[in-house]
Amino acid sequence: MTKPLVFTGNRFDRASHLRNDVDWFKQKLEDPSSRFLPMHNLKALIELAGDPCIDWRGASDIKSFLEAGATLVFLGLADFAAHFAIDVSTIENPKKLPNSDWGKFIDVRNISSQLRPGEAGALAQARSLLAWHETHQFCAKCGSKTESAELGYSRKCCNDQCNATHFPRTDPVVIMMVVKGDNCLLGTGHHFPKQQYSALAGFIEPGETIEQGVRREVFEETGVRTGEVTYHSSQPWPYPSSLMIGCFAEALSEEITLEEAELADARWFSKAEVRKMLARSGTSETPRMSPPMAIAHQLAKSWVED
Repeated sequence: MTKPLVFTGNRFDRASHLRNDVDWFKQKLEDPSSRFLPMHNLKALIELAGDPCIDWRGASDIKSFLEAGATLVFLGLADFAAHFAIDVSTIENPKKLPNSDWGKFIDVRNISSQLRPGEAGALAQARSLLAWHETHQFCAKCGSKTESAELGYSRKCCNDQCNATHFPRTDPVVIMMVVKGDNCLLGTGHHFPKQQYSALAGFIEPGETIEQGVRREVFEETGVRTGEVTYHSSQPWPYPSSLMIGCFAEALSEEITLEEAELADARWFSKAEVRKMLARSGTSETPRMSPPMAIAHQLAKSWVED
């Protein structure tokens, strides 16, 4: 790959030792060098004049949101400045921004591949954390309200009799190129764009290793048995908060028994076919791979270049 895979270029020092330093936090909220990423319904504020980039704002721009109790999370330190993300979803109409020079709120999936690797990585971190806060307003143990703690890296139950602490979770997902000789097994989902194929994927279950998860998912979806599993690379995937674990798996069988509830189709493709799919040659009717921002694309590219 000529540049880091999308969402893998996060360059922040997360400085976890500062998350309980109240004095440091108060100082950074007033520091003119501190930068804040506003997000509206999980869409990020992007500056579109010139090359797209995050429209980081200063402390004065987000003061009213903090006073209104907006969720704030600490992303980390970079360029001698503290960086934060803040949920400004209280703006009913995101076009009515506090200042006319603000950029535009854009879906992270749509803009991330156009950003520098470090900024795409920041969006993955910010979106995952704010999505977690949005869905964990109540304690899973007693049902009471929770409040943000540790600069956004935990939530504390407000019930003194419970006092449980909850932490953000990342869901591990295996995504695998199943290969046998010069052929690989790819599938397409019911909601995929027409003729777009990808590597098979699925969530790892409790008590399962990566290797076991790969073999189980491939068999469940296609009936194909696999043996040796090797790790390739990983990619944060903030929808809402997964870690894609890219692997290769050696097929022990070839016959496909499709699990129609999971996949619309699964087929074996040759290396020559996959090269054409990666290049997106032909018409929209021609089978093609998922886009370059997806780890499945990079797995396929690595396989055909081997």
